[in-house]
Amino acid sequence: MKLKRVFAIVMTIVLCFGMVAVLASCGNNEVNYAENNTKIKVGVSGPLTGGAAMYGIAVKNSAQLAIDEINAKGGVNGVMLELVAADDKHDATLVSTTYTTLYEGGCQLFLGTVTTKPGIQFKDYATEDGIFYLTPSASGDDIPYADGGFQMCFTDSNQGTASAKLFNENYAGKKIGIFYKADDDYSVGIKNNFVKNLDASFGKIEEASFTGDTSLFDSQISMLKDCDVIFMPIYYTPASQFMKQGANIVKADAVYFGCDGFDGIDAVDGFAIDTIPQEVSYLSHFDSTATEGPAADYIKAYKEAYPNEPLNQFGAAAYDCVYAMVAALEKSGEEITATMSAQDMSEILLAQFKGGFVFNGVTGKCEGENKSTITWNADGTVDKEAVKYVVKEAGANG
Repeated sequence: MKLKRVFAIVMTIVLCFGMVAVLASCGNNEVNYAENNTKIKVGVSGPLTGGAAMYGIAVKNSAQLAIDEINAKGGVNGVMLELVAADDKHDATLVSTTYTTLYEGGCQLFLGTVTTKPGIQFKDYATEDGIFYLTPSASGDDIPYADGGFQMCFTDSNQGTASAKLFNENYAGKKIGIFYKADDDYSVGIKNNFVKNLDASFGKIEEASFTGDTSLFDSQISMLKDCDVIFMPIYYTPASQFMKQGANIVKADAVYFGCDGFDGIDAVDGFAIDTIPQEVSYLSHFDSTATEGPAADYIKAYKEAYPNEPLNQFGAAAYDCVYAMVAALEKSGEEITATMSAQDMSEILLAQFKGGFVFNGVTGKCEGENKSTITWNADGTVDKEAVKYVVKEAGANG
């Protein structure tokens, strides 16, 4: 009898440990990694090194600027904020590490990722754990989702559609070319929607593409040199390389037109933008030349805090992201604490963002002293007004 009792106890212990193991293996989303926090932690994964670092650094700096301002005003109902930024180098394979660093490090508010490809991976993990995120600049169509993934930036579809609308209204009768990166979701997504929404009266569109880290574009320049307007849904590094190589080959009165990937192109090392004759413009949701109003106030504060660091719409969007999530938490009327789980915080935010939450920020069209009006659709996409931003007028100045 004693032997049987001992065996029964051992079996009970084994079964209990087995149940604990099962719960631990499939219940990570119930663990409160923030239970020892003293501040509300805001997490972001982005390229802090590498070719896209200009974007990640601007996002990190701007999020920190917003947090510093909010903390100076008393935080979220008296609770201070803290930024945690992880470097994914614009490499999706690193996101498992950066996400774990943020989530298990106690982050409760998430900016997701800075760029699209890593953002797809981040979304998978966030969905599994029930995490809400508001990304400043991961613009892929697959980034937002109704149950937790929201954007401050326009989706690729919206950028392509809005760009086509602008072309239809301003470039009728012009010869249009497209230069895009065929192995990049961001570039292909924008290009496809641009073509789909472009007026048929433009006729044949010249298309030239590249893949990988190609930096010589002789054949692509030859294909597009006679175009009046060249649409370039790519990032600033290959765009600047194309412009330098094609400066005296592409029509001098041509227009290079990009999307948010062009932001910062005038600050690329080794690229003297004023020496090329063509106009450089892009579709934006932030006026980085503003001299008055809310956008100008942000620009002034950023330059004072980070005088030697890049300033672009990615950063402005991150600034708005932090303020928007804080505004949503305060509007909820819920008691916010530093030790709330990421899931509890996400539930509050999701209810607000799906419930008609309206935010006034520095991105979008600001008129006079008024901030822009920003809302979100049920699918997580943002609704605000875009503007055309001219980086450089036609004509070489240097």
